[in-house]
Amino acid sequence: MWTPNHSMRVWLYRRPTDMRKSYNGLSTLVKQVMQDDALSGALYVFVNRRRTQLKCLYFEDDGYCIWAKRLEQGQFRVRWEGEHKAAIELSTLKLIIDGVDLDSIRKYKRYSHAERMQHRLQQAP
Repeated sequence: MWTPNHSMRVWLYRRPTDMRKSYNGLSTLVKQVMQDDALSGALYVFVNRRRTQLKCLYFEDDGYCIWAKRLEQGQFRVRWEGEHKAAIELSTLKLIIDGVDLDSIRKYKRYSHAERMQHRLQQAP
């Protein structure tokens, strides 16, 4: 079962993605378009044009894993404008998966341990 940890980096691909892509296609997209290493242990999130399907690609100890969700009603609330990839938090990914419109919520600042913030700053492009 998939259990992501809070130290995992999460990248949202901000362009519509063909959901017929599997391990090879998504990892090539990460390498060529997002210009990142799919083997880094980060989680990469892809959404289709109609915003009804979502796939998460990540690499565990011994191979690639894909987690997918297809909605029967509604849409995932993601925006396409901006750069090809955007760093999001795991909590934001959970809100997207649950169908929450991120524009309608207010996010308050929270205390963050200094070491964790410094690690995030080093990881940002």
